[in-house]
Amino acid sequence: MDPFDDPRLTAVGLLAEVFSGIQDKLGPAFAEAGLSEVDFETLIRLARSPERRLRMTDLAGQTNLSTSGITRVVDRLERERLVERVPCLTDRRTWYARLTDEGAARLQRVIPQHLIDIETYFTGLLPEAELTRFLDTLRIIRDVVRPCATAGVDQLSDARVVQESR
Repeated sequence: MDPFDDPRLTAVGLLAEVFSGIQDKLGPAFAEAGLSEVDFETLIRLARSPERRLRMTDLAGQTNLSTSGITRVVDRLERERLVERVPCLTDRRTWYARLTDEGAARLQRVIPQHLIDIETYFTGLLPEAELTRFLDTLRIIRDVVRPCATAGVDQLSDARVVQESR
């Protein structure tokens, strides 16, 4: 067999093409809401986490950013009042990023179009049973290649943060 025709190359190529294409289709809704793709990813991960917060290190792992990279993103989102940093009561070294009400409102503005775009360019293209199998398969692969993609979610219910008074 010609090594250039290896089906593994085709599989990775298709995955890259689909990912890039979906990003291109989803991006305009983010831009219209004044968000970059990484801003949206950061905000939605906080919104979907218990108490709408994650340790900064876990947020870095979930977004596939370095700790300095997530610090820069959170700095920018904090200036826009979309997130806030809150300290951990039990470990002075630990800080959480928490979604603010303003951040949740910004997400609420983008979510309706985002869901339409997801349905149009991804989930709506597959029958329900096939989509379920596909998502299960993606989780298997994700758990091998990005095991920290769900980092910190389980620990949050046990952790406490200082409530800032405003």
